[in-house]
Amino acid sequence: MSTKTTNTTARPRKYIVASLIGNSLEWYDFFLYAVASSVVFGTVFFPEGTDPLLGTLGAFAGFAVGFAARPLGGIIFGHIGDRVSRKTALVLTLVIMGAATTGMGLLPTYNQIGLAAPLLLVFLRIIQGIAAGGEWGGAVLLISENSDTKRRGFLSAFSQGGISIGFVLSSLVFFLVQLMPEQHFMAWGWRIPFLISLILLIVGIWIRMHLPEENRPVAGPGAQDRYHKLPILQAIRTYPKEILTAMGLRVAENGGSYIFLSFSVVYGVHVGVDQGLLLLGVAISMAFSFFTYLFFGYMSDLLGRGKVYGAGSVMMALMAFPFFWMIDSHSPFVIIAAFMIANGICHGAMVGTQPSYFHELFPAEVRYSAMSIAHEIAAVFAGGLAPMIATALLMRFDSATPIALYLIGLCTITLLAVLASKGLKKDAKASTVTVMKQDAASQSVVVTQHIGGK
Repeated sequence: MSTKTTNTTARPRKYIVASLIGNSLEWYDFFLYAVASSVVFGTVFFPEGTDPLLGTLGAFAGFAVGFAARPLGGIIFGHIGDRVSRKTALVLTLVIMGAATTGMGLLPTYNQIGLAAPLLLVFLRIIQGIAAGGEWGGAVLLISENSDTKRRGFLSAFSQGGISIGFVLSSLVFFLVQLMPEQHFMAWGWRIPFLISLILLIVGIWIRMHLPEENRPVAGPGAQDRYHKLPILQAIRTYPKEILTAMGLRVAENGGSYIFLSFSVVYGVHVGVDQGLLLLGVAISMAFSFFTYLFFGYMSDLLGRGKVYGAGSVMMALMAFPFFWMIDSHSPFVIIAAFMIANGICHGAMVGTQPSYFHELFPAEVRYSAMSIAHEIAAVFAGGLAPMIATALLMRFDSATPIALYLIGLCTITLLAVLASKGLKKDAKASTVTVMKQDAASQSVVVTQHIGGK
């Protein structure tokens, strides 16, 4: 009995639009905490008189806890995505994320309910983390599994474009509300970006409910069931090298991004740069990044995933010291240029290549689970801890030097992972052939998605 395949004629454009818009809305919610941690949470949710850096460090601790919850989300929604459908998982992640973000906008402050305020904030951040942990893999696969291998790098980079748009929206909204008189902003104005999430939630749910069914193999009657009862366990047992490699690839990309995007605001304010200028620089650089993601995704189709990704990690290491020197200049033009180079070029080379790179490491039946768990576990130790470690280093040494060295260390780990990934291409192709032979032996035909690239 031949295998059925769902929606083989669906155009990739439908998935690109749905993934891009839905992803933008979800990451708008998730990034609000990152921006607010740098701008207001240290004051609103911690006792008056607390050292500003110490209050910010506490807010970043909640930031890290949210990252710690992301692997759980990867397991839960990866399972739903592999066993049920990508669409179902993505609708659920959006609902959960939107509810948690709206809740943050309604939270009482420390002055109103004491320690319960930061505890509730951390709880909602954990809920956000669970939703975010299941979001990335599904949004990527909607495109990458419904595009041909020759254009996979370029087309799947659109899913990452949703991340840049989400960050731009969150930064821009905070920039605008900060134009209010300070007393109004601190009293209630900071809540506006979080409450807007309720409107975006309704829009996002409508978009994702109208997604076409994804195009992926579905076993027909009599065919071997390749969709495992526990895909995450199957992935860990069968593809441990690929998972570890994907985690290594993630270290510099994720850790570096949160140093450039979140901690940079703390550092800039610490050295006397206007906070509004820093947020504007972040927003401009992330808008620029949307286009560089697509460019580097396209280049990965031409040159290979490893070459482009490796170049990104090397460029980020080279930018580690100059980035902080450029902020120290206090020049608006130089500061904005620093963000554009760091985020758009160095970080963009890795982010634009990442969806297709990760896709090609795993087979379809465990891909959502494997990609998500690798992506999110690495995020805990990279992006989740990076702002907190960087802030602690700044408090201890009052210098950007140890932070730049820390960033170079992250880039070294990722470069080693790129080199290790070269030895997995042959193994990936071999595993695909083995599965096809097993299916042939059981007198069934199963549509197999090759994981070795072109």
